[in-house]
Amino acid sequence: VQLVESGGGLVQAGGSLRLSCAASGSTFSILAMAWYRQAPGKERELVATITSGGGSTHYADSVKGRFTISRDNAKNTMYLQMNSLKPEDTAVYYCNADILRSWGKTYDYWGQGTQVTVSS
Repeated sequence: VQLVESGGGLVQAGGSLRLSCAASGSTFSILAMAWYRQAPGKERELVATITSGGGSTHYADSVKGRFTISRDNAKNTMYLQMNSLKPEDTAVYYCNADILRSWGKTYDYWGQGTQVTVSS
């Protein structure tokens, strides 16, 4: 199973970006998913989470009201719509997923990360 992020880039403060995380591979079921981010010199932090059916979401206080997490289970894809971006949102954004494999065990998977840079 692979998780591949896309959609990062350079944007001015106040702008928007939409990140995507696509899962691929064989015989799996995606459970909860999340976005994390890591800024230079800082620890990785949780940005947002979403349950398997998409019915429940959670956000870090720093992004509430500006970011929206969503998923399309038919496409095995998760999204992060980021609006009103601030320079402090600059970081590498990582996709995370709990994935149930066909043999009945759940594993934690990470994407390779996508850079988001917000200029002031």
